[in-house]
Amino acid sequence: MAAPSLLNWRRVSSFTGPVPRARHGHRAVAIRELMIIFGGGNEGIADELHVYNTVTNQWFLPAVRGDIPPGCAAHGFVCDGTRILVFGGMVEYGRYSNELYELQASRWLWKKVKPHAPSSGLPPCPRLGHSFSLYGNKCYLFGGLANESEDSNNNVPRYLNDFYELELQHGSGVVGWSIPVTKGIVPSPRESHTAVIYCKKDSGSPKMYVFGGMCGARLDDLWQLDLETMSWSKPETKGTVPLPRSLHTASVIGNKMYIFGGWVPHKGENIEASSHDCEWKCTSSFSYLNLDTAEWTTLVSDSQEDKKNSRPRPRAGHCAVAIGTRLYFWSGRDGYRKALNSQVCCKDLWYLDTEKPPAPSQVQLIKATTNSFHVKWDEVPTVEGYLLQLNTDLPYQAASSDSSAATNMQGVRMDPHKQDSNSIIPNSINDIMNSAKTEHTAMKVTSVKNKPDLKSSTDSNAVLHSPLATNASNHNSCMVDMLRKNEGPHTSANIGVLSSCLDLRTVIPETSVSSTVCSAQTMVTQQTIKTESSSTNGAVVKDETSLTTFSTKSEVDETCALPATKISRVETHAAAMPFSKETSSNPVTTTKAGERQWCDVGIFKNNTALVSQFYLLPKGKQSISKIGNADVPDYSLLKKQDLVPGTGYRFRVAAINGCGIGPFSKISEFKTCIPGFPGAPSAVRISKNVEGIHLSWEPPTSPSGNILEYSAYLAIRTAQIQDNPSQLVFMRIYCGLKTSCIVTTGQLANAHIDYTSRPAIVFRISAKNEKGYGPATQVRWLQGNNKKTPLN
Repeated sequence: MAAPSLLNWRRVSSFTGPVPRARHGHRAVAIRELMIIFGGGNEGIADELHVYNTVTNQWFLPAVRGDIPPGCAAHGFVCDGTRILVFGGMVEYGRYSNELYELQASRWLWKKVKPHAPSSGLPPCPRLGHSFSLYGNKCYLFGGLANESEDSNNNVPRYLNDFYELELQHGSGVVGWSIPVTKGIVPSPRESHTAVIYCKKDSGSPKMYVFGGMCGARLDDLWQLDLETMSWSKPETKGTVPLPRSLHTASVIGNKMYIFGGWVPHKGENIEASSHDCEWKCTSSFSYLNLDTAEWTTLVSDSQEDKKNSRPRPRAGHCAVAIGTRLYFWSGRDGYRKALNSQVCCKDLWYLDTEKPPAPSQVQLIKATTNSFHVKWDEVPTVEGYLLQLNTDLPYQAASSDSSAATNMQGVRMDPHKQDSNSIIPNSINDIMNSAKTEHTAMKVTSVKNKPDLKSSTDSNAVLHSPLATNASNHNSCMVDMLRKNEGPHTSANIGVLSSCLDLRTVIPETSVSSTVCSAQTMVTQQTIKTESSSTNGAVVKDETSLTTFSTKSEVDETCALPATKISRVETHAAAMPFSKETSSNPVTTTKAGERQWCDVGIFKNNTALVSQFYLLPKGKQSISKIGNADVPDYSLLKKQDLVPGTGYRFRVAAINGCGIGPFSKISEFKTCIPGFPGAPSAVRISKNVEGIHLSWEPPTSPSGNILEYSAYLAIRTAQIQDNPSQLVFMRIYCGLKTSCIVTTGQLANAHIDYTSRPAIVFRISAKNEKGYGPATQVRWLQGNNKKTPLN
């Protein structure tokens, strides 16, 4: 975690949609990138459900239906997958609730649920300010404040320390309440405390941590409940314990519990002498407890003043949500006006990155040309941009750099929450459309009719390249030779490839191909077919926890690379997939990418980039990309160099957030094309028929001459794949001039089910002209979760 002085708070200054009115006593949960807020009050208790999309920067009001609960404040609010549970809270002044509601966020459907009463004892009484925590299939209710008086206008407060367990049914519904028998000393009664549940990854049982709260005076004690043994204890902690407080928030990210805000004593030195009517104030102090070492760390103390408005001002009764490693804070009462009818609530939305982002996936190739690459990588949640770098074995030559070409790469400060932030990121892809598209991505094949140039790496994460015959004269003989060389009639080639989107390593069998048929080097990159819907109403959460939209209309766009879900049962993932073969006549040499100087391609807002140039570093500079708190270097001062045809380039990418640049991804290597080869087939379609499936495609948009034939391949099961799932083996199932073929049930029975993402059968299709085979289009035919029935 950054030192206190380096905390980089960001206020969201620009958003769209109906912004909820400021309030306190509300609650919030996260479902993926959505922050869902319910309840709270200020001039009346709010009963609407608000959703904030942290990616699109949009507020929206979903059209909820069903048993819509009344507005409430200081209630329990937890999220289990795509359902949300609401328990208790204040429904009007002096009247509290003990009702339980369930929201299915996939349909925005509310349902009132009635759990069974405990086998011994009474169900929970109406209350507010309790904690309601989820772990596994159980919710844990502790404490709160009840009204002893039957007259809601005559409030007689009673602080609680009772403990209940609520068992949930899978997917929807609940079983009932139970009252666990606990051991040890029970925490004192309290309300407006926090409770989180944490379990070490490798060992240990889940534990619930209760901190602070109110019982006439504020509390600063920490309690631990082992949920396996049901034993209460007070862990001994190190470091400075935060001041006594209530109405604060506690959020767990990794092994840390972050405590922010709340009501604290006005003078911390007189805590012992504090009476029920002593002075209290709101705070903006920020601390965390390392739950593994039980050590407190103060990030922002109560004494630190903020004269620059660089962080949230003091508040209580706010909400905090963790999305990835980022914390979002919204609204709350600032506490300066004490009259009940004149509460001042904060209207601001803030976020804070708690640590540098993780390394992205390897860079994946969508399309290669003679002098450019279209690349992408998997999105990293809650980041502000990506730094893309490359290096090559070619000597760097200072390219001409006129001012007009360089001005679009000027250094800027990124704010992803501004409406037009996409246009201010240097070298970002501005033509990626926001509406839903169907994506086709091709696998590029580059053939070099030169002396074989084999490269490998001592680093198992690097991509290995070696020759494979693909020109018109030897393509068929190469396949026949590989059929004889390997595993009989079911194997056309042991093609070591990259598993889509996950592991970009290439595994090369040493005996896979004879050196007599290897005269060209081939690079293949994967392209996929996907669809994503568009909507003007906001997001809906699917039951399988994927996010989609209200509209289901989609259209084809062969240049748009959007993260998406699926079209019918076919999908693609843009990933670099070199056809690689090792020959016995050529030794493999190793090249350490780290020995070459890494050059910046640029800072990109999105997870896709069109690369045709890179920036040359000044002499003596190892790297210009020491970005502190995501400040972008001024690329207009640097010279640029163009990519060269038929050349290999290594890529790596790192994500950037408020804490700076995270670690770089594993290295990928791609090769620019040589002119004259046909493009990749497009518009691949798969449909079932009585014989198996019908596979069809459209000719390449750029044939570069007459198309002589097409070849279609099927990934099949082999012992090599079982030993190394990242190595796919393909069998050619068609060769001819037609743009369609039948894949029989007998052939599909030998298909390999690829589980690198969602289960799928993998096909490849490529076209051949007078110069040879061009790029292949790879398609993943989704199979659900059944491993044995490809046609289900």
